[in-house]
Amino acid sequence: MGHHGTAPTDLARDPRPLLGRTALVTGASRRDGIGYATARRLAAHGASVFCHHHRPHDLEQPWGGDDITAVLDGVRAARTDPAARVEGLGADLARPGAPRDLLNAAQDALGPIDVLVCNHARSGGDGTLAEVTEDMLDGHWAVDARSVLLLAQAYAAAHDDTRPGGRIIMLTSGQGQGPMPGEIAYAAAKGALAAITLTIADELADRRITVNTVNPGGVQTGYLTDAAIDSIRHKLPFGRIGEPDDPARLIAWLATDEARWITGQVLHSEGGLARWRDAPR
Repeated sequence: MGHHGTAPTDLARDPRPLLGRTALVTGASRRDGIGYATARRLAAHGASVFCHHHRPHDLEQPWGGDDITAVLDGVRAARTDPAARVEGLGADLARPGAPRDLLNAAQDALGPIDVLVCNHARSGGDGTLAEVTEDMLDGHWAVDARSVLLLAQAYAAAHDDTRPGGRIIMLTSGQGQGPMPGEIAYAAAKGALAAITLTIADELADRRITVNTVNPGGVQTGYLTDAAIDSIRHKLPFGRIGEPDDPARLIAWLATDEARWITGQVLHSEGGLARWRDAPR
């Protein structure tokens, strides 16, 4: 039936557009993070969610680690389907074989995985061009790019093409929008994901799997000081820095059938960040 005859009930937004579907979200280890916000959004949309975490990485960072039990409980509290399940597993995705093992664990827990959200990333251990080392480059590549590609590979190998809603959503950064001083290794690895999005999307399109990448923009996940935010406030047209739920809304929407005609795209969720604005005098 053409769009002229579409019933109003079919045009209305489904409050649980992921009911009965499953998702694997990586990097969901802190309640201040994008992974946690995304997992909660997916659960609120009706999905069962498998949350990957790697708390040892967080413990090495200035913001520290969170209570993983509280993280999973927070995702469970967002469920709108009482039958939906929320499970989790800790894993260092730089370890050989870890991406495949994680995908298998998610499937063992929830059944076939419909939505893969690769949110995890390595923080720290970086530098300028003059400072960057082989270990820095290899470390960021292994976590920020290699493990994501291998997760996508494992997901595609396991995916049943008769199931609706096949989605891969990767996270990049703002390296294509402006320079990222002192983050050579991170920007290079995250840039690889943006660069490969269209190629993966093309390869999987015949299997009805969409592939998109999100740049979440500057988001307060606990690493930005008040002084740092104040220093860029003149570049923030809406008067605030991003919150974890800002990109989570976009990521969750991409996972639904509303976004079924979108693939091979890199989307920027930056709230109009105006890098070119000079500081007020």
